[in-house]
Amino acid sequence: MKAIRGAITVDKDSPAQIKDAVGQLLSEMVARNSVNSDQIVCIMFTNTVDIKSYYPAKAARECGYSHCALFSSAEPEIVGSLERCIRVMMLVESDKMPSHVYLKEAVSLRKDITKIINIALDGPAGSGKSTVSKMVAKRLGILYLDTGAMYRAIALKCVRDNADYCDKDAVKNIVNKLNLTIDYKDGKQITLLDGEDVGELIRTPQVSLLASYVSAYSFVRTKMVELQRRIASKFSCILDGRDIGTNVLPSCEFKFYLTASPEVRAKRRYEEEIAKGTNLSFEDVFKEINERDFQDKNRAIAPLTQAADAILIDSSSMTAEEVAEAIVTKVRENM
Repeated sequence: MKAIRGAITVDKDSPAQIKDAVGQLLSEMVARNSVNSDQIVCIMFTNTVDIKSYYPAKAARECGYSHCALFSSAEPEIVGSLERCIRVMMLVESDKMPSHVYLKEAVSLRKDITKIINIALDGPAGSGKSTVSKMVAKRLGILYLDTGAMYRAIALKCVRDNADYCDKDAVKNIVNKLNLTIDYKDGKQITLLDGEDVGELIRTPQVSLLASYVSAYSFVRTKMVELQRRIASKFSCILDGRDIGTNVLPSCEFKFYLTASPEVRAKRRYEEEIAKGTNLSFEDVFKEINERDFQDKNRAIAPLTQAADAILIDSSSMTAEEVAEAIVTKVRENM
């Protein structure tokens, strides 16, 4: 069960304005969270003491929410509090990350929620971007958008359809009919290819290397960037990749470039593969890291490069926790 929070203000204490405000707020909460009526368990309201003419719970019932439990109470009088404000907590049967809604003057109550924050984290393969991004997302309470998973999904589709990645038309055909969906459950990204969760299948060395090749095609990047920008425009999130700060979200407020020596990055990737039971030598992984670096830095479209306004972090002698803390501290200082 998830709790979706929201608030709205009214210009004056009148039944008509209260009913309109409650209807607008609940409709927006339902729409943003794609909630069905049968998922709503309970809606609880509180209102400031200067709202006396109408109960928000009654307004909700008249707006069509009589199928769930409704509760309404007045808040204690607090000097300096926001005037004529209605707050709500909607409990829903869902495992998706909630999108909270604050409208009108109530936006000032939770700027940390209402302001969309985007963080770009670029860097070469094996620098720890994914691990760090997940930590940052959890600490800041935002989404982690794994952009690399999108390109890996296309690569996996090429493998499954026996499409030659060197054949531009074959890859374009894959992209044109691609059924790729990004979903979130408990704050975790779920990558669905043709309706199947392929989170583990896209992490093989074969798919990783192939993803670097297919991402060099302009039509592939155009499709993926469009999807990434659409998600980032709706939710606060951290995106990691090769060209987030330079191409995908060039105007985002927070940019970081995470790197480490090739030897350190290869060692990290090698240890990950060994833990999975993969039969690879360190030399194989080191070679793959260098190949990825060359491909990513020399591709014609959106090559790997540090944005001019990105903060450089060399993690060669840092733990993932230390890197995440450095990013979180910088973001909070400027929020």
